[in-house]
Amino acid sequence: MTTAPTPTPTPIPGEPPGRTPEPAPAGTAARPAPRTVFLLAHTGRPAAVRSAELVVQGLLRSGIGVRVLAEEAADLTLPPEVDLVGAGGEAAAGDEDVLDGCELLMVLGGDGTLLRGAEFARASGVPMLGVNLGRVGFLAEAERDDLDKVVDRVVTRDYEVEERMTLDVVVRNDGQVAHTDWALNEASVEKAARERMLEVVTEVDGRPVSRFGGDGVVCATPTGSTAYAFSAGGPVVWPGVEALLMVPISAHALFAKPLVTTPDAVLAVEVQPETPNGVLWCDGRRTVELPAGARVEVRRGAVPVRLARLHHASFTDRLVAKFALPVAGWRGAPH
Repeated sequence: MTTAPTPTPTPIPGEPPGRTPEPAPAGTAARPAPRTVFLLAHTGRPAAVRSAELVVQGLLRSGIGVRVLAEEAADLTLPPEVDLVGAGGEAAAGDEDVLDGCELLMVLGGDGTLLRGAEFARASGVPMLGVNLGRVGFLAEAERDDLDKVVDRVVTRDYEVEERMTLDVVVRNDGQVAHTDWALNEASVEKAARERMLEVVTEVDGRPVSRFGGDGVVCATPTGSTAYAFSAGGPVVWPGVEALLMVPISAHALFAKPLVTTPDAVLAVEVQPETPNGVLWCDGRRTVELPAGARVEVRRGAVPVRLARLHHASFTDRLVAKFALPVAGWRGAPH
């Protein structure tokens, strides 16, 4: 006689994978898992402090729990029901319990704070919703004046989630792996000494492209095409395009054009043996020294960053708004 297989229980939000929730007592309905939002803010800015306190108040009024890093809570006036993590020291993005059970990561600040939030988002898989308190803020979905509306949208779960490509980065010295890292925007190989050029050879899919001296090379995602790569003269690539970018920085060469490759390409930058040491920067946040002869390999990241989206506006409109591009005289296609 064949026994029917036991059905696999549906995972409950906030519960660890594989854990079966306790059954509700007879005659009672199972209570939904509590909702929690993780809040990350640049508490060095007075505007961010006030904004963070307003977000906390709005979420708690709606019955949604809030979790904050203990190091940031010291700069905020928070009610006692706010959950603090990392009380024993600075919490790292890779700490397993930092975002455990959270449905959303809200980040208040400029580009640097948003990239810091991306570290937590990638490590946890929790979508990140950015509110821009800085200048450009391409990763942000809203501005400070929209805080009330943002909280309402979070409460009603009125947002969509999209995935953004990342980069996996490997540094090799003498053929051996010396360092691994990742980036959402870009991985840049740069000169370490201001007075000397960095001599490099670029490579795509195992084949050499060009040797030149200059300030370095930026390897970027489409998301990062509006960041450092843009400043270096690279093209703006729409986020929906799957591609990798390689952009020379102030190259002293006749051929030093930005390259756009397939998303599955492997980009490499080799620091020449006779050149001074260089440095690798990932998203302008994490750095490692590159000795002469080092090789940096960049490929599509295995783990994306998930972003929460509130608006359906096209990237074209976002580009025009962020850079205040002049569009006077545009008539559009006839209807």
